[in-house]
Amino acid sequence: MKIRTRFAPSPTGYMHIGNLRTALYEYLIAKAGGGDFLLRIEDTDQKRYVEGATDIIYDTLKMVGINWDEGPDIGGDFGPYIQSERKDLYAPYAHKLVELGGAHYCFCAEREKEYDAEGNEVICKFEDPCKRIPLEEARRRIAAGEPYTIRQTINKTGKSKYEDKVYGIIEIDYDELDEGVLLKTDGFPTYNFANVIDDHLMGITHVVRGSEYLPSTPKYNLMYDTFGWERPVYVHLPPVMKDAQHKLSKRNGDASFQDLLAKGYLPEAIINYIALLGWNPGTEQEIFSIKELEQIFSIDRLNKSPAIFDIVKLTWMNGVYIRNLPAEEFYRLAEPHLADMPANVDKRALAAALQPRVETFGQIAEQVDFIKELPDYTPELFVNKKMKTDIEVARKALPLIKEVLTAQTEWNNDALFAALKSLAEANGMKNGQILYPARIAFSGRETTPGGATELAVVLGKDECLRRIDTAIAKL
Repeated sequence: MKIRTRFAPSPTGYMHIGNLRTALYEYLIAKAGGGDFLLRIEDTDQKRYVEGATDIIYDTLKMVGINWDEGPDIGGDFGPYIQSERKDLYAPYAHKLVELGGAHYCFCAEREKEYDAEGNEVICKFEDPCKRIPLEEARRRIAAGEPYTIRQTINKTGKSKYEDKVYGIIEIDYDELDEGVLLKTDGFPTYNFANVIDDHLMGITHVVRGSEYLPSTPKYNLMYDTFGWERPVYVHLPPVMKDAQHKLSKRNGDASFQDLLAKGYLPEAIINYIALLGWNPGTEQEIFSIKELEQIFSIDRLNKSPAIFDIVKLTWMNGVYIRNLPAEEFYRLAEPHLADMPANVDKRALAAALQPRVETFGQIAEQVDFIKELPDYTPELFVNKKMKTDIEVARKALPLIKEVLTAQTEWNNDALFAALKSLAEANGMKNGQILYPARIAFSGRETTPGGATELAVVLGKDECLRRIDTAIAKL
């Protein structure tokens, strides 16, 4: 049996981290098993539809290297892949389910869905009195034009039992299940019906979704069984948590994939980190490309414990990716963050100094603010015990540095470092007693992206001499 998985998001906004992880695991399960990964857009809940959200789904998946084998934009043998375009498929199956005894016509007022604080639909039991209406009477009322929905019929007693690949054997009392709406008055299916019909018609073998659907799965199984269809393999994923008590949620201001991009995280680092939120490779390795994950991913290494989203760990991992970028690629990505640098600044030299020292591109602005405008600082900044410098050392060093730099014709890091090192030796001083005062004069800061000579290359000769004069005046 060829594995077929699907990612079926609703176009309701940005890509949440939990949704992206689900898509990734679905993709990896398919690819690790030599199968197909499908993209299906579930847009039947028109009230929650957000314009442009479908493009966000496409762009996000492509950006992180999750490519689908079938979907709305590329087609396939099981389309359409947008639920609203499949509307006419659902009613015949809903009416057939009524005939088979798995559903009934309901004339009660349609209830609005309820959602919890995390945005998940609240499943509350509803036992429908309309299921006692004889079928022929219900059909006469429909023929007379009375509005109706089709609700699931749950007459079983005892416990539902099924196997989940993460949580094992799941048992739930049938008495706890809600006789929910399957087909609404407008002819659109609810998620609880459409996902079963679509998964069957599209040949989905493995259904991967959040653990919040564990209690709903018996309802889906009843439909599979009533139609005489084979149940899929279930893989329910534990939630991604903000901390031990709270789920990660956009509603609570937690970062989405788009938020992380805006803060300067790389797509490759984000997807690498997300892969480890609930799965482990069984080794100490932490850095994986999407292609490597395709080769080693296995369902049996998924955890049932909730995963804590650790922004510190993601930031560290992003730093690893940044340091491994080719210099030209780093410059291309960093350049927008350097767009407002003064004309005299060597942005390529600045990027070279930044690459080993930043963990996100969002950190660049705070690292380079002194380049645009030298901050006001006091002479005490020249005091550094480790470098054996103080105000008196700075008073001696800065005029000497100015003299050497004024005469310097070769303005690159190696030449400048050699010149200032020779200056220290000629005057019986430690290298730090020359280089540290120079760095303070150039930046007005104790910590900088690069040492004194790297900053000198970035700032250019004229600006360096001007800043040395400013520093001398402070002393």
